[in-house]
Amino acid sequence: MITDRYDEVKARIEAACARAGRNPEDVTLVAVSKTKPEEDIQALYDYGVRDFGENYIQELRTKHDDLPKDIRWHMIGHLQRNKVKYIADYVTMIHAVDTLPLAETIEKEGVRFDRIIPVLIEVNVAGEESKFGVTPENCVSFAEQFAGFPHIRLEGLMTSAPFVENPEDNRPVFRKLRQLAVDINKKNIDNVDMRVLSMGMTNDFEVAVEEGATMVRVGTAIFGARDYSK
Repeated sequence: MITDRYDEVKARIEAACARAGRNPEDVTLVAVSKTKPEEDIQALYDYGVRDFGENYIQELRTKHDDLPKDIRWHMIGHLQRNKVKYIADYVTMIHAVDTLPLAETIEKEGVRFDRIIPVLIEVNVAGEESKFGVTPENCVSFAEQFAGFPHIRLEGLMTSAPFVENPEDNRPVFRKLRQLAVDINKKNIDNVDMRVLSMGMTNDFEVAVEEGATMVRVGTAIFGARDYSK
């Protein structure tokens, strides 16, 4: 059952925390529900789960309309500026802010809805050409610009590590993201607090937790493999 798989992931997070001397309560598990039916989300909701991650705006909008209103929706996919307006009034967190124009658009929508929108900077730590994100070298200077956005709260960093056979291969990626967060915190930038490290997915979340992740985004290990043919 889907709840059993969720419990198994939680147990693996707890074990990783024990190895690292961390409190499991400091790690938020975001159930990545993209392409998955609403019945699966409802089953987890009924089980007590509230944090869900989506990649596509239209799918997120439909699920938000159909499902309980106290779900905490995380927009974890690449976000186009012209789509921000569709989620700005309710999204719990935008994980993948990687350009100044996108940040400016989120600020504008925050003004329109009179709310402060929590965001993360997406960092392409491994330098993969196929992925979005700011470079590690530009991350600190980019974070400094958020001081000028009163309707955005920069709460941390996010990365999608490479898909690797051995999760240990991604340990340096997670370690580098954590160090970037430390470097940014030392700057004491207004409106910036590096409390969230969103890193680690089905293939490598345990290593990410050992390296300091406060949020992991897990889909396949909870929902099963995705069917992209539909």
